[in-house]
Amino acid sequence: MRVASLLPSATETLFALGVEPVGVSHSCDHPPAARDLLTLTSTVVDHADRSAADIDEQMREVDGAVYDLDEDRLAALDPDLLVTQATCDVCAVDASEVRAAAARLDPAPEVLALDPHSFRDALDDVERVGTAVGEAAAASDLRADLRERVDAVRERAERAVAEEGRPRVAVLDWTDPPIRAGHWVRDMVEIAGGDPAFQPDGPSEPVAWADVREFDPEVLVVAPCGFARDRAVDAVGDLADRPEFDDLRAVADGRVYAVDGNALFNRPSHRLVDSLEALFACLHPEHAATAPADRDRTVRVDPPTPSVRADGG
Repeated sequence: MRVASLLPSATETLFALGVEPVGVSHSCDHPPAARDLLTLTSTVVDHADRSAADIDEQMREVDGAVYDLDEDRLAALDPDLLVTQATCDVCAVDASEVRAAAARLDPAPEVLALDPHSFRDALDDVERVGTAVGEAAAASDLRADLRERVDAVRERAERAVAEEGRPRVAVLDWTDPPIRAGHWVRDMVEIAGGDPAFQPDGPSEPVAWADVREFDPEVLVVAPCGFARDRAVDAVGDLADRPEFDDLRAVADGRVYAVDGNALFNRPSHRLVDSLEALFACLHPEHAATAPADRDRTVRVDPPTPSVRADGG
């Protein structure tokens, strides 16, 4: 089957099931082999070396679609199936546009639009994708392995909560403006043994800095959408310039983490289980099987001193 993936999380899942897409989106970068495939999308937003505030401003100023689909390239690939998403309008080509483009092809490919809104939804999509591409058995095996790993985290978290309680947790997937991570993240915080009250029960949403201060998280996880770990560290600096940042309990206790958002949290693929394990290590390091600071994807960040902050004070 010839499959085109317009969604990074779907590309990750397809490779995990042993299916190499014939074409992918410009954002598909995992596994590394995905970077060598023909790209079918582009964006007018320039992310390279741009601040969170600059990227946000560009997104707001776009007149029309944020992402473009190259229909000529798509037609040349003659796909049997297009995999896209309907969860987030700023994460990929709009699903309605994909369906319209598919209808213009001859023959028209099937369209699978993934729309996860919870942790379980995201993991169940592994089997949806597997069934669609004729790899139901491989998908079932992968889903079983994921379930086992989640259960292991859940069991350790229950023991940790019994001993330590649930720390107040704030997970941000953008910093300027601050946006609290929604969809599957609330579920993940709860499973990992944290207090999920800060995370919305729905899509990610902007949050006033005053509300962050009032919640006063004991653990702060910064996982900006589309940013790798080093840029997530820079994003923590955005927050450090805000009033009373140093007064947050998470800052005082040295429990601020910068996370590779591309690898963890942002993409609803099977790798959300990696994210869950990393989150548990941040919340309950004494009970985790791995160190709380995975140097490749997650790092504990000491707040910058006043002398190195952007405002100089």
